[in-house]
Amino acid sequence: MRSSGCCFETATSFTARDGWAAAAMRARMSARRVAMSEIRSLMASVHLLAARAARLNREAGGPPIPALYFFTDPARTPDPCAVARRLPRGTAIVYRHFGAPDRAHVARQLAAIARARGLILLIGADPSLAERVGAAGVHWPENRLEVRARGGLMTASAHSAGACARAVAAGVDACILGPLFATRSASSNPPLGLFRASQIARGAGVPVIALGGLNAGRARLLTGRGFAGIAAVDAFSA
Repeated sequence: MRSSGCCFETATSFTARDGWAAAAMRARMSARRVAMSEIRSLMASVHLLAARAARLNREAGGPPIPALYFFTDPARTPDPCAVARRLPRGTAIVYRHFGAPDRAHVARQLAAIARARGLILLIGADPSLAERVGAAGVHWPENRLEVRARGGLMTASAHSAGACARAVAAGVDACILGPLFATRSASSNPPLGLFRASQIARGAGVPVIALGGLNAGRARLLTGRGFAGIAAVDAFSA
């Protein structure tokens, strides 16, 4: 009887462990399905954003600049290479390294991804690094704007009509205007609002790209407002 009880307890133990293993496997499979569903949803949203950006570019007369821009952010997009690998062909990556010690390594990775996927890499405020990694050009923050000194694509951020005018005088190919709407950025300026931003875009004299609080849904609001494209941070990763 004692032996029989031991066998029973052993069998029960194995059955319990099998049940736990099966439950754990089901949980992993469920989590994987949820993750895949979220990725598919994100990809659909990004491609819709790209289509709406392309429409804006056509409305603006088809200037020879990217219509869609992914702005990296150390806090909100800590793995910019992972985001870059999901971007639609023709999208611009604006790598803002803010002096990070691994900036050269990340820039080289982004440059390789850009070449392989048909993307356009711009380096933030660092012409030397842009040249070393073979980037397509440089993006300048409003407070560090320099006059064009070399070829390649040159863009600049602006938060007002005056800043946009200074960017045009510096020889930029496009001005990134924002924020249009509230954003999660801790350093963001007060939102310009759609009406004011549209006024600035229409009078800029160069293609103006809308930035700030934009996603595929809000992008519909930009139609017919004078913008030549869309820039975003969170829309590519959340």
